[in-house]
Amino acid sequence: MTTPLAPTRPVRRNTIAAYYFPGYHAEPRNEKRYGSGWTEWRLLEAARPRFPGHNQPLTPLWGAESESDPKVMARKIQAAADHGVDVFLFDWYWYGGPFLNGALDEGYLKANNRERVRFALMWANHNWAEIFPRRLNAPEEVIYPGAASAEIFDKICDHIIADYFSRAEYWRVDGGLYFSIYDLTTFLEGFGNDVQAAAEALRRFRQKTAAANLGNLHLNLIYWQLLALPGSKATSITPELAGRLGFDSVTSYVWIHHVPLDFPTMSYDRVLQGIRAYTLATARAFEPIGVPYFPNVSVGWDSSPRTDQKGPWIPWEYPFTGCISDSDPKKFRDALRWAKEYVDAHPETKGIVTINSWNEWTEGSYLEPDTTHRFGYLEAIREVFGTEVRALPPHGGTASAPPPDASKRDG
Repeated sequence: MTTPLAPTRPVRRNTIAAYYFPGYHAEPRNEKRYGSGWTEWRLLEAARPRFPGHNQPLTPLWGAESESDPKVMARKIQAAADHGVDVFLFDWYWYGGPFLNGALDEGYLKANNRERVRFALMWANHNWAEIFPRRLNAPEEVIYPGAASAEIFDKICDHIIADYFSRAEYWRVDGGLYFSIYDLTTFLEGFGNDVQAAAEALRRFRQKTAAANLGNLHLNLIYWQLLALPGSKATSITPELAGRLGFDSVTSYVWIHHVPLDFPTMSYDRVLQGIRAYTLATARAFEPIGVPYFPNVSVGWDSSPRTDQKGPWIPWEYPFTGCISDSDPKKFRDALRWAKEYVDAHPETKGIVTINSWNEWTEGSYLEPDTTHRFGYLEAIREVFGTEVRALPPHGGTASAPPPDASKRDG
């Protein structure tokens, strides 16, 4: 009698990094402006359909929980790890000090299972504008400017090195601590658009990281062309400029940064078609300077919850944009298969795929389960990429030096 073979799992050669928007816990500055207990759950609950067949309001399967609760975050980590999400890329804010940091500092870093999913920071250094909600034709109001001077940036770097880079759970790419910058135009503004001064600040960041016995820094640039948030400015970022600043890789945050949407809706398949062409062109543009492009997959798009629900919904600037109204787990799975085929054919990507996003509920792009598709989007990741257990040092461990097998483990 022969013993049946144990079922095999696909070999895991990829790293799935999902952006995490920390807008779903009480933040003192938001409470002062909008009222006690305010979070973006209020916007989601107030959303209503804007056209026939429009799926609003969206309903989270887990309810309107506070992500700053470690037990709440532990459930998110468990679901992510069980379905093949390896990294939470936290949108990280600094406006005169930390902002919206409770999800990371109080939720993730105090969760008892945090070692199952790594974390890294994407510095969301854009202007923080009034979009909660945005009123049609209202004058643009910037609440917190995003530009940071050299002095402030040095302070930010010191804070990140001391409070985050030393964590055992911090994600490394090729042994380097991954740190991403969202808005390079705003970053340069903080240095008076002096590219040499900005490059020197980034070199100091690398030097400080090494001096703290933490090894190398992997600098990632969010590359985009189309304007999104109010307060954004036209960008002329080029591969040559990114090279002068010393970035190690580029990726995207969301598909609408690259493909303009029809109003009121555009099909997921048409946007994916545009993204496939964009990815090839961008990777080709960065190839001469040896900087890889990590492909991005978006779950969907619908920013209508951030608009004034009492006013008309017509084409205008963000968040009065078109929607991707036909997103579903099957279409998302097709996009994931394309991304996997791409990274498997391009070893320079180290198998890394970024996802928008874990929980952009008020932008209609989220992996978290809802009452319509339940765990369907997460199941699509597991089906395409598989899962594996990736052990990290025990709680309290430090990443005093980059692990010797970091490049193998992280992609």
